[in-house]
Amino acid sequence: MSYFSYFSIGPDQDRQHGPQPRRADPGQWPKSEAALTVVNRDLMATLPGQDALVLTVVPQGEPTSRGAIDGDQIYVALPDGHWHGDSVNACDREEGDPPEPDDARTVLAVVADAAQATVMELLRQVWPVCREHKPGMHPRPAGTTEDWFGGETDSDGPPVWWCRGSGDGECHDVSPVGELAATLPGKQRRALRRSERRQQGHR
Repeated sequence: MSYFSYFSIGPDQDRQHGPQPRRADPGQWPKSEAALTVVNRDLMATLPGQDALVLTVVPQGEPTSRGAIDGDQIYVALPDGHWHGDSVNACDREEGDPPEPDDARTVLAVVADAAQATVMELLRQVWPVCREHKPGMHPRPAGTTEDWFGGETDSDGPPVWWCRGSGDGECHDVSPVGELAATLPGKQRRALRRSERRQQGHR
């Protein structure tokens, strides 16, 4: 997790700058961009005043997390370019995997998970939070049970923000990812709509 990364060229040699991360060009990663737009709706609804997250590209040759592959890696980052967690395009190009997953629901789940990691680690706050039970929620397939494990894809619906409840079997789906605004109390929803109208008026 650093905007500035380095790699060593030898035990007695100076360290050199690796390729610098940069903001993704518009249209370069269309599925991830679309997914991040959806996730940013939830961010704006639940953390008023927080700037939208962006996609950051770590070019080929940049040291990344263990097990990372060669090729550009895409991360969900704060506007300053800092990120935390895994890339959203982990694939094996030598095996013929596409640069982005083919399934839009998979992309949305991966981007939501990456956004949550960046927000929680770098802003140092739990996000998003279940209003009923108060713990942090996680992106999961709809209808997830407590014994769900990553990799299960038995849901036909879009990913949801899922709450584990209070520990007594009350786990539940709170909202589809991107629709947390609908779970806000009426006063907050109205304030959010007013803010959105003002922003649209300034465009």
